[in-house]
Amino acid sequence: MVAFMLNGTDVDVDVPNESPLLYVLNFDLNDIGPKYGCGRSQCGSCTVLIDGDPVRSCDVSVSAAAGRSVTSLRGLREADGSPGPLQRAFIEEQAAQCGFCTSGAMLQAQALLDRNPNPSESEVRSGLNEILCRCGTHNRIIRAVLRAAEEA
Repeated sequence: MVAFMLNGTDVDVDVPNESPLLYVLNFDLNDIGPKYGCGRSQCGSCTVLIDGDPVRSCDVSVSAAAGRSVTSLRGLREADGSPGPLQRAFIEEQAAQCGFCTSGAMLQAQALLDRNPNPSESEVRSGLNEILCRCGTHNRIIRAVLRAAEEA
């Protein structure tokens, strides 16, 4: 049994400790925000936050989350379920094409904005350089993060 907080809610899952966090989120907790991309911690589509730090959930066991706080894409919503500031900025900038990397990009961006609320474009590019977008919306993603920072 592994217990942790997911998007502000306590959860307990009866899974082997070595299960990838991504699988537990997707299949046991029905949180389909984080995506399986490369399975090697290289593309970033499975990114979630553990205690505010971005991690690749495909390469982290669920036991790493025990007793900690995990944030997925759902955790970026407002309390009423409407899109949060970063999500709204992604929508306004039309920063998703296929959307496969979007969850990971948003969580990586949220971690950046939590550390640096007013990043430069260069800092945003550097902060998101480990997120691979095959659709080519990188520039829109950068604009969305800068918009979210401006509107905060």
